[in-house]
Amino acid sequence: MRYDPTAMEILLGALIAVGVSLLTGVRVLREYERGVVFRLGRARKDLAGPGLVMLLPFGIDRARVVDTRIQVMQIPPQEVITRDNISIVVSAVVYANVASARHAVLEVDDYMPATLQLAATTLRAVVGKMELDDILANREGINTEVRGILDTRTEQWGVEITAVELKDIELPREMQRAMARQAEAERERRAKVIAAEGEVQSAAKLAEAARQIAATPGALQLRLYQTLVEVSSEARSTIVFPVPIDMTGMGVGSSPAQLQAMMQSAVALTGAQEQPKLAETQKAAANALAGADPLAAAKAKFGG
Repeated sequence: MRYDPTAMEILLGALIAVGVSLLTGVRVLREYERGVVFRLGRARKDLAGPGLVMLLPFGIDRARVVDTRIQVMQIPPQEVITRDNISIVVSAVVYANVASARHAVLEVDDYMPATLQLAATTLRAVVGKMELDDILANREGINTEVRGILDTRTEQWGVEITAVELKDIELPREMQRAMARQAEAERERRAKVIAAEGEVQSAAKLAEAARQIAATPGALQLRLYQTLVEVSSEARSTIVFPVPIDMTGMGVGSSPAQLQAMMQSAVALTGAQEQPKLAETQKAAANALAGADPLAAAKAKFGG
């Protein structure tokens, strides 16, 4: 058999061409990637990847690679008119991932832009049917409602909505000032209510104290002594004694000597600068209790 160099070169060239063609069909897909393989235009049922994937060369097999990780989509600011006719601007963030790569490729042209447009439309629809106070107070409810609607609509695309979060709510400046005035008025109302409740509680405690003092007449006299001690601590003090001191009957039934002793105790509590005036007051009060001089009683009552 005669050796033909030309034939061997052709055979070797053909083998090299076949090897290179086979190598062009080798693909490596990462752990989070899946490939939808189209063989002569028809999608195969089995997905390719992850790892080493062999595809038929010469365009027989073509793969569309899909990323299955969670994608973050920023919804642009949307101008919305609320139910109570207030214009606001809302923006949100959508977190989505591909649950079925086959449906994401076959059911929609470009699944992520389509999901973003649907999310923006759904956000405007949900916010537009609510009042401003409900929007500000129920952000979590809006997130849940938008996510539920999106998840239902994108399920046929093989896209799963992981979360929807309202990012920002912009109010007109006039509305911000009005809300600030409303909040200030509400705080003032609460302050007045708290002060009124304090007055009611204080009145109840004073009434209870009055009942206890009325039940024990001597308590009123002790309270008077305590007040005198507090007043006499000042550098200059003017003390006025009511006559009779005890209107409940204790002063009326008491002897002049007892009242005289009580007045002397009160005089001892005052400073040196008030001694002359208190002595005159003591004398006038004793004469008034004895019924000798009504004018002296008046002077004793008004401090001379």
